Amino acid sequence: MEQRRSDLGEFLRTRRARLKPEDVGLPDYGRQRRVPGLRREELSHLAGVSVAYYTRLEQGDGRNVSAEVLESIARALRLTESEHAHLMRLAKPKAPGPKPAARTQQARLGLLRLLDAIDVIPAYVIGRRAELLAWNRLAAALFGDWSRLPAPERNWARLIFLSPDRYRELFVDWEQKQIDAVSALRLEAGRYPNDRGLSALVGELSVKNADFRRLWATHDVKEKQRGLQRLRHPLVGELSLRFESFRPAGDADQSLITFHAEPSTPSEDALRLLANWGLDAIRAGTAN
Repeated sequence: MEQRRSDLGEFLRTRRARLKPEDVGLPDYGRQRRVPGLRREELSHLAGVSVAYYTRLEQGDGRNVSAEVLESIARALRLTESEHAHLMRLAKPKAPGPKPAARTQQARLGLLRLLDAIDVIPAYVIGRRAELLAWNRLAAALFGDWSRLPAPERNWARLIFLSPDRYRELFVDWEQKQIDAVSALRLEAGRYPNDRGLSALVGELSVKNADFRRLWATHDVKEKQRGLQRLRHPLVGELSLRFESFRPAGDADQSLITFHAEPSTPSEDALRLLANWGLDAIRAGTAN
């Protein structure tokens, strides 16, 4: 509970700090500001609540706060949909349920069968703690053969922050990949505050990697359901791939991630080349 109070206050402060008076239609008289972003009284005015009330929220006291007030604050802070949901979870947590087991998740049978049926595009299944639960042959050719790793290392967050040399050259926008990984973990931590496995992962990454500590302190949350991923593959060169994320109905703990290239592009040719070469040839090529 104490951690959630701290997270609520830090989340509100970091969201307020990123707004400037001109962003929300307030005058900026050019005076030196002692804090970045909006002042508490400015944000309170925009949200239509008293400064004392808003200050209590930034101090982590969300007791008896109404959904209507949170909606007003979310609008004033210009929160995204993911940030809005995160604020509601922090301020009005549900009664704690049983703590999820710390063991690694298993990919659903239906998703495994779907992966077997997909052979023309890279695809993998990821769990709520960033575990790589399953993948198809083309995903292994594109990102690396995860089957060669010990099971605990098959985790995007671990690979990015504890084995960065493997992937720094693969992702063209390495900093953005780091940001996305931390933002997704922060979102899951809000959804599952009692998940011991997730807490242990965050603690380990915080101790072992300075970039993770810096990004975790921003309190950014994001759920990327679609977008563009630019890669620099050691065998086929640069690719620009569109990705889509799908959550199975009734199961918010796993996602299927697929990648595809635009038709008649060099990226489509590169994917086709990877598929034709086969994983054994790719293993041999990257080992040389």
